[in-house]
Amino acid sequence: MSTTEVTTGENAAGAERPWRDRKRYLWPLATVMPAMPFLGAGLAAATGWAGWWWVGPMILFVVLPGLDIVFGATDDNPPESERERLEADRYYRWVTYLFLPIQYASLVFSCWVWATWDLPWHADLGLALTMGVVSGVAINTAHELGHKREDVERWLSKIALASSAYGHFYVEHNRGHHVRVATPEDPASSRLGEGFWTFLPRTVWGSLRSSWHLETKRRSKGRHTPFDHEILIAWAMTVVLFVTLVAVFGWVVLPWLVLQAVVGFSLLEVVNYLEHYGLKRAKREDGRYERTDPRHSWNADHTVSNLLLYQLQRHSDHHANPLRRYQTLRHFEESPQLPSGYGSMIVVALFPPLWRAMMDRKVLAHYDGDVTLANIHPRKRERYITRYART
Repeated sequence: MSTTEVTTGENAAGAERPWRDRKRYLWPLATVMPAMPFLGAGLAAATGWAGWWWVGPMILFVVLPGLDIVFGATDDNPPESERERLEADRYYRWVTYLFLPIQYASLVFSCWVWATWDLPWHADLGLALTMGVVSGVAINTAHELGHKREDVERWLSKIALASSAYGHFYVEHNRGHHVRVATPEDPASSRLGEGFWTFLPRTVWGSLRSSWHLETKRRSKGRHTPFDHEILIAWAMTVVLFVTLVAVFGWVVLPWLVLQAVVGFSLLEVVNYLEHYGLKRAKREDGRYERTDPRHSWNADHTVSNLLLYQLQRHSDHHANPLRRYQTLRHFEESPQLPSGYGSMIVVALFPPLWRAMMDRKVLAHYDGDVTLANIHPRKRERYITRYART
């Protein structure tokens, strides 16, 4: 029985049975992601093959897309009548909390391996990329936690961001991206015709500048101390973390720490790239943008990816209702759909000609052939309008 059919049913005795989350005990599978360095070490030790240190990229870019193909997509939604009960169930919160101790155990373990194991350089590189995938997925965990009202979740969000040195994301995403999403003013919304390698420096620098401006503006109102600067606090957490790890394991771990952080925040930005590509909110008569709704984000309903990423791929509902917890995010028929889950779409995004060949026509179809409604890269606007002009 589909979870969207009814909220209750009847058993043989005629009594109502409540709706149940069939994925309830599958959500902890998300903790597989932060444990990947341990998995790589175990497989390498068992088989003697150093390639297993690359297990992070293998899982993200090979295994996960394969599982998405095998298990397909799921467009069912929890009944709205169950939202309050689901969001009050602390089991789902502890699933996200559990990510963090495993994340940090993996980071410490990775530093220990870099400092004390005699691995070939390509194995050390593979471990750095695997740990980078962990830090990148940790940003997604921080994303889930950072939207909530509870102080403990907000602090856990900042802790999750420390390993990727991307603490300003907490400010920019919540107070910047969610306000300007799917507009030309948003550094985290990619434009039609803009390749990922052009988008990456624009979004990294633009998000950094925007977050600093937003925090400066917040602090200009009322009385503040140097100790309540959210960006400086977040960056200080990274400095303390990295200095501690270098003090314990030596300078040898520093380049690997920096590399895994770059990989981590680059994963975030490539996900940003594919979440809003070419989509644009229209302006109202008063000059303001229309309210964000499910048409302004690309969705992917692939079952396994959503289990491992706290339903990040149901991004349309998240932007329309940012306080919703992951277990209650919904599929909408009006949301534009990506051809596949994030794992395979990230690979496509790394090759701009392939990405444009796959996605430009989808953007055009989303706007019923009117390319002028899309968020077009300024340097390519004339070319796109000429190419796709209605006759």
